[in-house]
Amino acid sequence: MFALRRFIVLNRLWLSVLMVGLGIFLGIQVTWWLGWLPILIGIIMVVAHFLIGPMTILPRYIESGDVEEAQRLINSVKKPEWLFAQVRSGFYMLKANLSTMNNDLDKAEEDLRKGLEAGNTDKDSKGMAYLQLGFIAAQKGNLKESYEKLREAVKIGLPDADTTARAYMQLSSISAQRRDYRGCKFYFAKAKAAKPTNAEVLEQLKEMNKQISRIPG
Repeated sequence: MFALRRFIVLNRLWLSVLMVGLGIFLGIQVTWWLGWLPILIGIIMVVAHFLIGPMTILPRYIESGDVEEAQRLINSVKKPEWLFAQVRSGFYMLKANLSTMNNDLDKAEEDLRKGLEAGNTDKDSKGMAYLQLGFIAAQKGNLKESYEKLREAVKIGLPDADTTARAYMQLSSISAQRRDYRGCKFYFAKAKAAKPTNAEVLEQLKEMNKQISRIPG
């Protein structure tokens, strides 16, 4: 089923030409009452090509780790500004994920901001965008911006307990670097209260707990 959907998505324009041609043929040879349907389908395919693009199949390649094919699909979108606002937002978010995987932090940051500017972003995606911006800022050494973006992320809301805990742990770490030990303990408590279940996150909490236990006060 996915293979069929992929074929249709990647060949919408050629298929639309065939559908319009079929509709005209049926209209002339049989009846226009029958010919209008393939023509309408062809028009819908053209509209979908420019307003939706490959977004119905792109997430699957990113989830499966097929970065090469995902990047090829991303590059096939020549006019992202023509995509529907919500589709455009998701497009830039996925593009940012690819840039992050390729360790191109500047490009990832640029795409995340474009995704947010597109508007119509659902709550979880918006929270994740700010979270990624916060982590990118931290990697660049901009702790002030990282702190602001991470606070915005947890304020908006994140999709699961593990992600929420990661955000609070990063806030705790930044607070410790700023010698805000009260804030450090506050955000660490928030991270534990999120009740994460991921083994890696739990191990990080355990190690952080050893460090925070040495902080006076």
